[in-house]
Amino acid sequence: MKPLVIRQYLFGDFKYRKDDGKVLKWKQNDDQLTMFAEYGLGPLWDVITGVSKAQISLGQDSVLFGTSTKYSYEKEQPNNGHHGYDDDNGKRVKDQGVMATTKIKATTTGMADIVMNALQVGSTTNPTTAMQFMKVPQTLQDMQRILDKSNASSEETILRALLRRHRPLSDAVLNAVCEICPSPVDASSKIRKHILSLQRPDASLMDENSMSEFVKVQNAVSRCEVTHNEMEPTLAHCCKFVSTDRIHVNDPELFSQLENSTSSDGNDGKPANIMLGVARVLCGTLVSKKVEYYCFGPKYKESMENNIPKCRIRLYVLMGSTFLKVDQVPAGHICAIYGLEEMQLKSVTLSSSRHGMPLRSFKLGLRPLVKVNVEAVSNADTAALERGLAKLSLADAAVEVIATTKGERILACLGEIHLEQSILDLRNEYIGRDIELRISKPIVEFRESTAWFENEWDDFEHFYNQELVPLRQTLIPPYCEEDGLLHAKNGRSRTIVSGRGMALHVRVLPLPAEVHACLENKAFQEQCSEDLIRLGKALNINSSSPNELFDKLLELVASIDSHGNAFLESEGVQSGFCVKGVVCRPKEPKEVYMPRVAQEKNVTDNGNKVEADKDGFQEQSSKIDIAKSDYEEMKGRICCRNVQDEIQLKDSKAFRVWKDEFRGSLVGGFQSGCAAGPLCEEPIRGIVVILEGIEMAMYERRKKTGKEDDYNLAHPISGGMVVAALRTGIRTSILTRPVRLMEGHLKLTLHSSLSALGPLYDVLSRRRGRVISDAMVEGTDLISIEATLPQSESFGLTSELMKKSSGQVTAPELVFSHWEMLDEDPFWIPTSLEEREDYGEIVLNGDISTGIANTALKFIRSIRERKGLIVDSHKIVVAAEKQRTLARKK
Repeated sequence: MKPLVIRQYLFGDFKYRKDDGKVLKWKQNDDQLTMFAEYGLGPLWDVITGVSKAQISLGQDSVLFGTSTKYSYEKEQPNNGHHGYDDDNGKRVKDQGVMATTKIKATTTGMADIVMNALQVGSTTNPTTAMQFMKVPQTLQDMQRILDKSNASSEETILRALLRRHRPLSDAVLNAVCEICPSPVDASSKIRKHILSLQRPDASLMDENSMSEFVKVQNAVSRCEVTHNEMEPTLAHCCKFVSTDRIHVNDPELFSQLENSTSSDGNDGKPANIMLGVARVLCGTLVSKKVEYYCFGPKYKESMENNIPKCRIRLYVLMGSTFLKVDQVPAGHICAIYGLEEMQLKSVTLSSSRHGMPLRSFKLGLRPLVKVNVEAVSNADTAALERGLAKLSLADAAVEVIATTKGERILACLGEIHLEQSILDLRNEYIGRDIELRISKPIVEFRESTAWFENEWDDFEHFYNQELVPLRQTLIPPYCEEDGLLHAKNGRSRTIVSGRGMALHVRVLPLPAEVHACLENKAFQEQCSEDLIRLGKALNINSSSPNELFDKLLELVASIDSHGNAFLESEGVQSGFCVKGVVCRPKEPKEVYMPRVAQEKNVTDNGNKVEADKDGFQEQSSKIDIAKSDYEEMKGRICCRNVQDEIQLKDSKAFRVWKDEFRGSLVGGFQSGCAAGPLCEEPIRGIVVILEGIEMAMYERRKKTGKEDDYNLAHPISGGMVVAALRTGIRTSILTRPVRLMEGHLKLTLHSSLSALGPLYDVLSRRRGRVISDAMVEGTDLISIEATLPQSESFGLTSELMKKSSGQVTAPELVFSHWEMLDEDPFWIPTSLEEREDYGEIVLNGDISTGIANTALKFIRSIRERKGLIVDSHKIVVAAEKQRTLARKK
């Protein structure tokens, strides 16, 4: 019978009648099983059942079916006082002579009859071509020989030893690869020509000779050329790294090197695993030890041509769990490579030609969700921990290891289970010896942002000059101690550069995510028209349509990042109208105007006395009005007054100096200001920073020529000073606005039964989750549910769902979805009579706390405490050294 017909009968609805050897159509109510169930699944089930029965017959619990010997063993062996009995508490007490010291043998009940007969049916091992030690046992002596050789004692090891001979997986996989997968030549030239191709270099950075050499390498890769000529290019791509025990590496020469490196590192414990890269040879022939290959990382650029690392490698062929050393590997084969661990790259492209390029990379679309800080309890183990983290990062492509400026070692994983397994692998495999680790609680990322003032976009000039009640965060420590906060209000800040030689007028506004996406892609979309109009009114940009407004915004954009922030220059700054040169009188200090700051400013906040920041400025009465007229003129120009005024020579000189020397520092200041916010030093997201005006202190020469050269800078100013001033302006502008936190939301997908919907929705609502969709799965009684959940509420979700629903809910699949603003003012307190009736009186514990359940403030305090910053909830005890007693005086 042909194999195609046998396959059709075996996997179809057919049965085999043993009486006459005929294959018949199987019917629904037929007593006999189908051929696949009888000859495919039946023997496997009989083997598992027989091993479990043999375990129970020895008086031991079976882990295969969770069967206890309390009932099953009594059926086989009556309780006569020799094998076991139940004590007064109902616990099983077993005879030590029959218990765990007895191993399963080929003659044990269940093995000799059930397992032996099942192994003779449905085996895929060819008895004529298989090696002797891989043949199916035909007698009990053969089975016992297999059990002794594999030292199989538990149910799992016995099943693995028998089934790998009955249904070898390696043969099935190899046959499937040979039948289905294309040849290496076809895969490179036809099927996967876009994936198995090199990154295209920038032709402007390469000469004709280098470009022709690259084309030669690319053509060799596309044809998968196999050559042994050293003049022909050889290229291989290492896509991942694996960790293996050195006993699996068949390379005696390597053992001495590993032992020497282990002793030099002071690692006297168990031998550390070694890292081997799994690579595919794309063209040529890869040679072991003789040739130095260029190593191209995934982020290689043509400008790095003179710094390409080179290394010699050792090659191994993968034979199951064993790595056999070979001298060369031709194109089209997969091999293991030793010697790439020091590169600290998760993927490497090896090339014999320096004109090669790395293989095209692709994004997995996943990002780590759980982060913890890992540190060694003993400082002597820090070096071993760092080496282990480096190996873990190489072996697992989904793991990220981040070293912060504060000395933290952040381990980022995809989920809680992935984190547990990564820490287990780190301790058992990659460190190489037992050291005590300190693992922090999961670190949740937040972002700082801002919301709109009420009617902020109605009247530009009215809001600019409006005196609003100071927001509460500007009055309480530690937030009121921010540098330059006294020169900011209503989301605007006038930042003075060190030395008072320049002043920057900075404003911060909210930036919706849709508008940011349009600006980043430079493409207008209709759904963001309303947000664009609101933003245009707040910026005082006159336009007749959202499309024209979008084009004007594109012209004003100076920088835009990938975190939802943008930096704009106002129309006045771009044209030079709002760039002012400040020239003081001869005998006055040459500096910009500094508003008078009281030496002590007391602000009352519900009975709490807060001392304002002096900012280090103590002005004399004679210096109060220095350059004040220029300051007032700048305010009018920002409000678009005095538009008809002519630009003076000092202003044009200041504008030219700004463009030539300081404008390039704007991007650095913008990135520095958005890297850490004023609330808890978390990155800023969803804001637009506007540079509204610039004042620059200048002095005038005595001999005037009537040109711009008559004016020069009064103080030396560097780009770093501009970056620091802009950073201060961004932080203080955000602090004088309604501040908000943004938290990451995860997309949750799971299946639930109808009876578990109630507990499921209860858990999600308690964790601030939101259900997006729910639909029945066709053909089942399950419901597919999609929801979003804050990342801070996702820890322990699986265990709680399983417990509340009694296991009727599948384990949720969590992936990162989006950032969403936590619409809750962290500094809100009940002030009116109605609010106090609803939320209660303010609790004054000396910590200026709100006294209500404020989720945003709780997050801010926990982040500041984790980072070692001052927390506003720390109680300050007045006269702590004063002796007192708590006893009541009668």
